[in-house]
Amino acid sequence: MTARRTVDTSADSTADTSAAQAPARVGYGELLRTPGAWTFLAPALVARLPYAMLSMGILLLVTQTHGSYGTAGTVSAVAAVAQALVGPQTGRLADRYGQAAVLVPTVLVHGVSVGVLIALALGHAPAWSLFLAAVPAGASVPQIGAMVRARWVGRFTADGPSDASAARVGTAFAFESVTDEFTFVIGPILASGIAALANPATALVAEAALTVVGGLAFAAQRRTAPARIVPRPGTERASALASPGVRLLAGTFLGVGAVFGGMQVSVNAFADSVGQHDAGGTVYGIFAGGSMLAGVLYGVIAWRRPVQQRMLLSYALLVLGCSTLWAMPNLVALTVAGLVCGLAIAPTLISGYTLVETLVADGAKTEAFTWLTGAIGLGLAVGSMAAGKLIDGHGPSTGFLVPVIGAGLGLVALFSLRHLLTPGAGSGSAADSAVGSAVDTAAGPDDGSAGRGGAAQLVGAAKG
Repeated sequence: MTARRTVDTSADSTADTSAAQAPARVGYGELLRTPGAWTFLAPALVARLPYAMLSMGILLLVTQTHGSYGTAGTVSAVAAVAQALVGPQTGRLADRYGQAAVLVPTVLVHGVSVGVLIALALGHAPAWSLFLAAVPAGASVPQIGAMVRARWVGRFTADGPSDASAARVGTAFAFESVTDEFTFVIGPILASGIAALANPATALVAEAALTVVGGLAFAAQRRTAPARIVPRPGTERASALASPGVRLLAGTFLGVGAVFGGMQVSVNAFADSVGQHDAGGTVYGIFAGGSMLAGVLYGVIAWRRPVQQRMLLSYALLVLGCSTLWAMPNLVALTVAGLVCGLAIAPTLISGYTLVETLVADGAKTEAFTWLTGAIGLGLAVGSMAAGKLIDGHGPSTGFLVPVIGAGLGLVALFSLRHLLTPGAGSGSAADSAVGSAVDTAAGPDDGSAGRGGAAQLVGAAKG
C-alpha cells in the first residue's frame, strides 16, 4: 500500500532476513535535518504538550471543587470519549480539506470550552453541567500527533515507495512516539506543578493557552502540510475503519488507553493516601519516561522480526508489567513498577502506527492515525472512570486493576485476530475502496487544489 509495506514484507517479513536485504536504518539526526522539519515540529510540540495536561488538570480541579475521584474521573472520561469520537472525524476532514482549515476553528473552540469548564467547576456547579462542558472541551482537542505523522508520510513517500522512504517513515514514527511520551512525561508534571504553585484552574488555563498558540502556529505551516486527495466525482471515500486491521488496532489501543487512564487516577489516589499528593504527577511522569526511553531505543535498532511479532511481544510485556501495580506497598515501589510497565508502551504504539500505515490508502492516513489516537483516548476515558469508581468504593490500590484488565483484553484480541494485520487481509479495506479515486497533482498542500504526486502509484501498490 505504501512505502511502509515494503519494509514489512521485505526487510521485516522473516526472522532470518539478512543484513544485506534490510534497508539501512535512518538516524534521528538525519531525520531532524530534513528540510522544513523544524518549522512544523516546534509548534507541534507546543500544541501537543497540553494533551496530557487536560486530563490531569480536570482530575485535579474537579477533585478539589467536588471532593470525589469518581466525579473527577467521569468528567475526564467524558472529555476523552468526546475526543475519541470526534477526533477521527476531524482527521477525515483534514484529509479532505487540509489541516489548516480544520485546526484553526478547532483550537479556538477548545480555548473557549476549557474556560467554560473551569468557570463551572469553580462555581461548584452540578456534576451534570461539568459533563456537558467536558464534551466540547474534549471534542476540540486538536489531533496534532496524527497530523504530524501524516506530514512525515507525505514528505517521504511523495515520489513513490522505496526502501529509503520506508526507512525514513519508520524512524519518523519512532521519533513521534518518543515525542508523544515526552508530552506524557512533562504534561502531568507541568499540570501538577502549576496546580501546586497556584491552583488547578490555572493549570487548565495554561493548557488552553498552549493549545491555542501552538495549534495556530502549526496551522500556519502550510508548505509542509500533506496535499489533499479528492475522490473522483460520483465515488465516495471509504473510512479508514473499513479495514479490519485498523479496527483490530483501534481495539487493542483501547487497552493501552485503559492503562493510561487507570494509572493517572490511581497514582494520584495512591499518593494522596500516603500523604504525598504532589508526587502523583512525578510518579506518572516516570511511568511515561520509561516509555520514552524504550521509544528512543526502538528507533535506533534495525529490527529483523516482523512488526506484527514485535507488537505481540511488547503488548504481552505490557500486560505482565501492569499485573504488578496493584500489589505495590509504597510510592517508591510503585514508581519502579510503573517505570518497568512504561517500557512496553512505546514499542506497542510504534508498532501499531507502523502497521496502520500499511493498511489504508493514501487519502485516509490522517483519519487512520486519529482512530488509533482516539482509541487511546476512549480507553483512557473508560479506564479513568472505572478506576475512580473502584477507588471511591474499595481504596486506591484497587484502581490498578484497571490497567491489567484493559491491557489483558487487548492482548487476547490482538493474539486471536493477528492475521488481520497483514496488508490485504480481510475485505473492504480502505485501500480497495480508494482505487476508484482520481488523484490530481496539487499546486500546494492547503491551497484548495487536490492530490499528491505519487499517490496513484501507492494505491496501485496496494492492489498488487
